[in-house]
Amino acid sequence: MRKQMFNPLRCDGISRRGLLRVGGLSALGLGLGDYFRLQRLCGAEGSPKVKAKACILVWLDGGPSHLETFDPKPESPAEVRGPLKTVATKLPGVRFSEDLSRTAGLLDKLAVIRSMTSTLGEHNFGTHYLMTGYKPTPVVEYPAFGATLAHVRGQNGVLPPNIAVPDFGIGGSQLTGNGYLPGSTRPFSVGNSSDRRGFKVRDLDFYRGLDLARLDQRRKFVGALDKFSRAKDASSQSASDPDLERAYNLIASPEAKRAFDFSDEPEKIRALYGDQRNSIGQACLLARRLVERGVPFVTVNSKGWDTHQDLYSRLKERYPGDKWALLPSLDLALSGLISDLSARGMLDDTLVVVMGEFGRTPKLNANGGRDHWPRAFSVVVAGAGVPGGQVIGQSDSLGESPKDRPVTPADLAATIYTLLGIDPKLMLHTGDGRPVRVAPDGSKVVSELIA
Repeated sequence: MRKQMFNPLRCDGISRRGLLRVGGLSALGLGLGDYFRLQRLCGAEGSPKVKAKACILVWLDGGPSHLETFDPKPESPAEVRGPLKTVATKLPGVRFSEDLSRTAGLLDKLAVIRSMTSTLGEHNFGTHYLMTGYKPTPVVEYPAFGATLAHVRGQNGVLPPNIAVPDFGIGGSQLTGNGYLPGSTRPFSVGNSSDRRGFKVRDLDFYRGLDLARLDQRRKFVGALDKFSRAKDASSQSASDPDLERAYNLIASPEAKRAFDFSDEPEKIRALYGDQRNSIGQACLLARRLVERGVPFVTVNSKGWDTHQDLYSRLKERYPGDKWALLPSLDLALSGLISDLSARGMLDDTLVVVMGEFGRTPKLNANGGRDHWPRAFSVVVAGAGVPGGQVIGQSDSLGESPKDRPVTPADLAATIYTLLGIDPKLMLHTGDGRPVRVAPDGSKVVSELIA
């Protein structure tokens, strides 16, 4: 089976960054200015048409089991199929995990790649591969999707162009996110404090004794030091410190603060994502609010998917009646996000990608869990013109290897960049001037995902 379709479809010894840490600015992510030092690149002639204005990447950190999510094997032996039942989707013959029933009902808006394959089954390496399209090397760290997009498109508003909710601590937290690109493209982490009203971002609040007037004085002080530094060093090309300016603009912006305040969300919309206990749901709701306000890339980081033992309780329920184990939480969050984006007319220009660093072993281990397995796993893609109602490729009867249409992380990267309007062949440059393609040479766009 090649494809199934659903028919209806950052020289005088004084550190500017140190000055940014004076007073309360240290709270702004330890030098928020790093997040705004953006370089614009001219798109290559003939580069793809931009289909997605924004991308929401739902990252299932730890390696989600494809067999308990989007590629169950209900007809296989018990040690393969595992403890969970399955549910029908809108596509005849295609089933999802029983705890993804809401998502299954939206398969007409989703494309599922069941033949993803990698050779890297270690968290850090696998994460680097999936997030960049490049296998890791000791020579250079490649940038993740959000950093590349921020570098190419630049800064267009007050909010950072690359945001992680709640943080970018993925795959063992070894990946910076920006790689060889400027630190300003690194994902801005909003923090993980959420309450009954939604996310509350500490970086947008003033500390005791620091108000906007005092912050403005410090901004002018840094500007004076910049001017003095340029007088001493005629080679300096800096006209000011734009990073401090943008940090100031962010902390002074009511609109930026409103993005993180859920009080204006109708209860009906809040319910789509689950209540405040559903952290991934809250993160997806915030992601929608951010892209709605022009943020090009948001990573939703859902942790806990490294299920080496007691898979049933981790995924389905930790106690009787538990509604917020990993799978039910994901089901509400993902179905809520897709439905909400669709109802607002945003799905057509918002790319949604759901993935982790690899899959899990075809057979349950002695601890009732599954171990790392990169040879076969699944990725879900939606929006940005991606034709829904299709399954691309398939794994074999045990979910062990691709049976047909193998898709590598490099191929997926080329596809994601194409959907974002970035030519996979576009050349970026390392700090020492070495040219590097956005996607690896030899990577192929998954044509089924390009409308």
